[in-house]
Amino acid sequence: MNNWIPGFDELTGKPGEWRNWGRTASAYPSYVSRPGTIENVVKTIERARERGNKVKAVGAGHSFTAVAAPRDVALAPDHQGGLETVDVERKRVTLRAGTRLYDVPALLEPYGLAMPNLGDIDKQTIAGAISTGTHGTGLGFGGIATQVVGATLVSGTGAVIKIGEDDPRLKAVALGLGALGVLVEVTLQCVDRFVLESVEGSAPLAQTTEGFLDTVRTADHFEFFWFPGTEVAVTKTTTRHPGDHKRKPLNPVRRFVDDRLVGTGALLGMCELGRAVPSLTPRLVTLASGLMGNRTVTDYSTNVFATDRSVRFRETEWAVPLENTTAAFEALKSTIAQRDWNITFPIEVRVAAADDLLLSTASGRESGYIAAHRYVRDPQDDYFAEVERIMIDHGGRPHWGKMHTRTAEFFREAYPRFDDFLAVREELDPDHVFVNDYLDAVLGA
Repeated sequence: MNNWIPGFDELTGKPGEWRNWGRTASAYPSYVSRPGTIENVVKTIERARERGNKVKAVGAGHSFTAVAAPRDVALAPDHQGGLETVDVERKRVTLRAGTRLYDVPALLEPYGLAMPNLGDIDKQTIAGAISTGTHGTGLGFGGIATQVVGATLVSGTGAVIKIGEDDPRLKAVALGLGALGVLVEVTLQCVDRFVLESVEGSAPLAQTTEGFLDTVRTADHFEFFWFPGTEVAVTKTTTRHPGDHKRKPLNPVRRFVDDRLVGTGALLGMCELGRAVPSLTPRLVTLASGLMGNRTVTDYSTNVFATDRSVRFRETEWAVPLENTTAAFEALKSTIAQRDWNITFPIEVRVAAADDLLLSTASGRESGYIAAHRYVRDPQDDYFAEVERIMIDHGGRPHWGKMHTRTAEFFREAYPRFDDFLAVREELDPDHVFVNDYLDAVLGA
């Protein structure tokens, strides 16, 4: 997906406007580098240091924060994708950092391998996904960064550094916010290719929230969506099966109807109609909650995890301790009922296993994730601010790639090993070459 304005000369590196997918961040880099080799990444960083410039790898631009917004030099991922090495016996693969997640299945298929878990969007680069804490759902699985067992990066001094699984710095590098260096290769621990049986349906919201903890502890993967103003939860329960399990893929016509006509066309129409005639929103969201779900698909995991999200939106997402998830959701639901917000996008609730990465939102605790969205053309109002207040009251940590207003003072309290991360940063980027306004805010200038 191209996040440069039309007319930008991608071959010459002529400056232009960079914008993220959600249109919540933009920048005007003075130069754009598209290095096809590690050596060229090194040269880009060395030149930037000579000129006193800052460098930012921009990835696919799918973060809603300005984590990837370049100050001076934008390092684009265009020619940094593909499979580098495969260790079939250990089920490990090394990918170039610019590899898009949607390209990974075809790269792994010849070896009978798959990534253990994925999020519901696959447009990101692998480096961007791990660096911002992208995750899926399932209490038996961490975010994508927990699959990282090795990495190669170019440091702020231009040194090429390999980080192995026994290197304690990997706990920082695997989810490094782009603050530690430019990732050029990422090694992932994969699993044998497997099949997912996904059952989508609807249930009373009260029943879903009351049984939430029991459900997520028994299901391999579970999530639910709730359209504010309704009393129905749209649920997705997914069960893992071996790769030779009988598949029942979604009929291409049904997929087109669900994903394109309903998931994209109808949702876009609902958002625009609700924006034009706010009084229609209650009926529109009731209709939408009835149209979503109600299907069963049994197919290879990569055909089930990700969905098409073509309607642009803005998002804030928070990780709370698992035991606080229902209370946080109910507090948000109550607040929405009291406010005059015209919300046409659903709230999404997911879970993840605890991990030991220094800045993972699930570091040290099983976590529930509550994500709130707004159509890109809707006014922001104070909806996200209220979500943030409620989630902080329930021990929330914001997703690094989703909208929030927290700063380093907050994160030092939220993450017990925050200063350990900063120590790794000082080692790998002592002159803070890889900074921007966002990193200055969340890590401290």
